[in-house]
Amino acid sequence: MMDGSVVKNCKEQGEWAELCFMARAAGLGMSVAKPHGDSRRYDVLVDAGRRIWRVQVKSTIFKEGVSGYSCTLKDSKGPYKKNTFDFVSAYVIPEDVWYLIPAAVLLRGKKKKAVTLLPEKPRHPERYKCEGYREDWGLLLPGRRV
Repeated sequence: MMDGSVVKNCKEQGEWAELCFMARAAGLGMSVAKPHGDSRRYDVLVDAGRRIWRVQVKSTIFKEGVSGYSCTLKDSKGPYKKNTFDFVSAYVIPEDVWYLIPAAVLLRGKKKKAVTLLPEKPRHPERYKCEGYREDWGLLLPGRRV
């Protein structure tokens, strides 16, 4: 897989990450669809049989500290709101690692503008709640509960 280094700006990086997400999900046997336009609060739909998941795809190259990456959780209108999508799929480009995080985990309590992901050296899993969702593609499959 490419490392995204040819991407010129944040919008192009986001579009590239969406394509990477769809290719990876389709490669795992999932049916994916891209809504026409970009006016929805989600980027991709994943058909899980009896359920269609709305996925907001994010990506990051921004190093935070020694082993972490910061991934924003907002759009041009501010922090994400509840019930606008079901999952955040966050791609840490330099590490080629995906996180499939239920929106309910990220959007409960105080609104967050970013989340720290630690694909290199996960520490303090109780503090970094997203580490349990690293490469958990099975959450998007039929029969799994969120």
